[in-house]
Amino acid sequence: MGDPDADGDGDSDGAPDSHADGDADGEPGTVRVWLVERTYSDDEQNMVILVYATPDGARYFRKERALTSFTDVRDTTAAIEVEPGNLGAVEDPDRRDRYATEASRMTADHDPDDVV
Repeated sequence: MGDPDADGDGDSDGAPDSHADGDADGEPGTVRVWLVERTYSDDEQNMVILVYATPDGARYFRKERALTSFTDVRDTTAAIEVEPGNLGAVEDPDRRDRYATEASRMTADHDPDDVV
């Protein structure tokens, strides 16, 4: 699987430091992003790739997690708070729409701290 954006650099798109979904419950200066994609890496064994996106699908955060053992328990939550500078722009319109649809579903079905 390739990076969600065209250039893969993960740089911020210059959006202001605020919650993308308008939720005041998160940390100041962070953006709440919702889990929109979970895949297993083709290049690395035992690697899970989690992609979180803003509700509009325009920005994303990619997290790679090594699965070292069955006893290594690290919960994956429906949403996380991310520093704006750690978000990349989603350039592809189809991917942006898909991320927005999935983020909307996650927002409707889960609280941010729900384990998914």
